[in-house]
Amino acid sequence: MISQKDSKRLAKMKAEDEPTVIDLFSGAGGMTLGFVQAGFNPIAAVEHIKEFAATYAANFGSHVEVSEIEDAAPRLRHLKADVVIGGPPCQGFSNLTGNRADDKRRALWRYFMDVVESSECKVFVMENVPNLLKSQEGQQIIATARDMGFWVNGKVLLASRFGVPQNRRRTFIVGSRLGLLDLPDGNGETMTVRDALRGIPAKPNVHSFIQNGPLPTSSLHIARNPTPESLKRYALIPPGGNRFDLQRLAPELTPGCWIRKKSGGTDLFGRLEWDTPARCTIRTEFYKPEKGRYLHPEENRPITHWEAARLQTFPDDFRWCGSKIKIAIQIGNAVPPKLAEAVARYVREHLGSRSLNCVGVCK
Repeated sequence: MISQKDSKRLAKMKAEDEPTVIDLFSGAGGMTLGFVQAGFNPIAAVEHIKEFAATYAANFGSHVEVSEIEDAAPRLRHLKADVVIGGPPCQGFSNLTGNRADDKRRALWRYFMDVVESSECKVFVMENVPNLLKSQEGQQIIATARDMGFWVNGKVLLASRFGVPQNRRRTFIVGSRLGLLDLPDGNGETMTVRDALRGIPAKPNVHSFIQNGPLPTSSLHIARNPTPESLKRYALIPPGGNRFDLQRLAPELTPGCWIRKKSGGTDLFGRLEWDTPARCTIRTEFYKPEKGRYLHPEENRPITHWEAARLQTFPDDFRWCGSKIKIAIQIGNAVPPKLAEAVARYVREHLGSRSLNCVGVCK
């Protein structure tokens, strides 16, 4: 039997062998979780929303700083890491919010690159919405990284091709000082909605949500209280169907704005199907069917927080902090850990067997 002293020594040696990572704009830590699962050691994180940072801390430790990135970046100048990861706020680039050129959040990538430079990292991974690559800022990020000596590649990845049970498209900009790191289009893994939701009871069992410290994913099977009219609407949507089925079968139950909108919005009031990946992106209001394809495959209700987290590939023992709305935002905003893990494994392979000088703090 290994003694406690030897166990601690081996754990320390293992940590020293693991490449280090800093996560900026960390949210709940979906990206960090993927990198941890691929053998990385997180040493710092920055998140400006306290509930999100509390979730991160509950799962990865107290090295997360609750701060705006503008304030945190100068304080991180002493810290060295092998990899810097993160997803600057996407709202300024997103089609859902109008791709606003005047949104100040569009410039926060500059602080990300400041940390990339000061950390002397070998690789950085930036995640964002697909529109980033087409934007002026996307080209500026690539040019800035090249000026720092990085080989840079940007690609839009479809999460369902990496074993995530949803059709989530995200941009990954990857820079490496060691040579070009070209991410593949998939890794051959697939997961269906049935695979993802297996073992979750059909009927939600949480009828009164009380935030009482960090809660595991499996405790978030939160029921809603739909109106009788909503229940009638839910019952009319077949697997794979959407608002147009409601309009065809019961125009009297269909909101006028939907009837007037003759095209688009095909995810609205949509129902998931069991044996494919979810044909949607899990966003922050997944508990509202009017916002997307969020009806359970066969139950007449929207998916719960537990089910949404499973579709995002969070494990059942991942712990969450905040109100049910704050937790929903964390789930919907997260990089799916399984997608992050796939990217992280390619990064780890790219780093190879080189000696990793993860000294942590400059002397």
